[in-house]
Amino acid sequence: MGLFCTPMAEDTADVAIVGGGMVGMTLAAALGGAGLAVVIVDAEAPAARTAAPFDGRSSAIAFGSQQVLAGVGAWTGMAAEAQPILDIRVSDGDGRGGVSRLFLHYDHRTLAPEAAPPFGHIVENRVIRRALLQRLAELPTVRHIAPARVAGVSRTESTAILHLDGGESVATRFVVAADGRQSAVRAAAGIRTVEWAYPQAGIVCTVAHEKPHGGVAHEHFLPAGPFAMLPMVDDAGLHRSSIVWTERRDLAPKMLALDEAAFAAEIERRFGPSLGGLRAIGGRWIYPLTLVHAERYVDNRLALLGDAAHAIHPIAGQGLNLGLRDVAALAEAVVDARRLGLDIGDALVLERYQRWRRFDNLVLMAVTDGLNRLFSNDLAPLRLVRDLGLAAVNQLPPLKRLFMRHAMGMVGDLPRLVRGERL
Repeated sequence: MGLFCTPMAEDTADVAIVGGGMVGMTLAAALGGAGLAVVIVDAEAPAARTAAPFDGRSSAIAFGSQQVLAGVGAWTGMAAEAQPILDIRVSDGDGRGGVSRLFLHYDHRTLAPEAAPPFGHIVENRVIRRALLQRLAELPTVRHIAPARVAGVSRTESTAILHLDGGESVATRFVVAADGRQSAVRAAAGIRTVEWAYPQAGIVCTVAHEKPHGGVAHEHFLPAGPFAMLPMVDDAGLHRSSIVWTERRDLAPKMLALDEAAFAAEIERRFGPSLGGLRAIGGRWIYPLTLVHAERYVDNRLALLGDAAHAIHPIAGQGLNLGLRDVAALAEAVVDARRLGLDIGDALVLERYQRWRRFDNLVLMAVTDGLNRLFSNDLAPLRLVRDLGLAAVNQLPPLKRLFMRHAMGMVGDLPRLVRGERL
């Protein structure tokens, strides 16, 4: 059966996934690779998801997340276009074009001088999606229905049924909602969320610059919010970086509307001259920034995954990494249950996933929200506190190594896929 297909009137699967983004496809690859029958339903056509103008974003794939993608068989399809992150520099500036006062420097060689892996990689989202689609095409038990929309979900004590807008249905042991922060499946299940909108928006684009980046990722804190310059692989001789620029929500559209020279000047004013002259290449995108957390991740025959369960501020670039750890935990809980001959959609199986992931997600949500509030201002007392904190971490090797391992996604109760082990 081909990868993209129309289901029969009465289709069946072990697991049905609603949402064909990076997190949903990674779960499909994990479960399909373990031999489970998986149906993934996506509202977007695959050609749209892999097109360069789709969203313009790149993702920071932490080392632990890279191991998840390798474990599900998708990393080889993106490795050639993945830029290793060798150093991370965190600086605190005043937003007036001056030199940053202090910085925290993470060097990957500090952890293991002889054979230290990179902290992670920067990969364009379209490249990640393309590699995942290629992997799904290799798995005979995965059926990808796209474009298609879910009209409703029926759930009983023993099964769940997806009703598609074309009149077809898919019977399954349980449904995974991976349909984003505005999840329709989550809303239909009556699962409430805690959420608020930040007074900020994210501007995303790619820039070409004169000097090579050396694999260094920069996080520069400014009063309006963090400004990240993330290294990308060179393309046709161009040195490239991805920008995630947090700006006041009322000001961001005006920045986006600037001509090329003025837009480049605003970037240089915030980042400085260390990479030489630069210019934006390709499109520019703007995204409102919100925080969303579901009151629970599971319900009868239903599990929430990735942004459908939690969406955080992009500071530190951890959103996708949280979703991939969700994938690793849910896949392990399901595969372990199947090996024991248990019902993979049973409440105890799904509850194991929720217990495993909820605390980690809450902690990182609180940390990223707190960091954004602490650094997104120019108040002198707070500037003193945060600069002293950066300096202290930079001068304390044990604490610094802990933070570096956290940046790599290698802290806490880690699922097998994150540890680089077989599912």
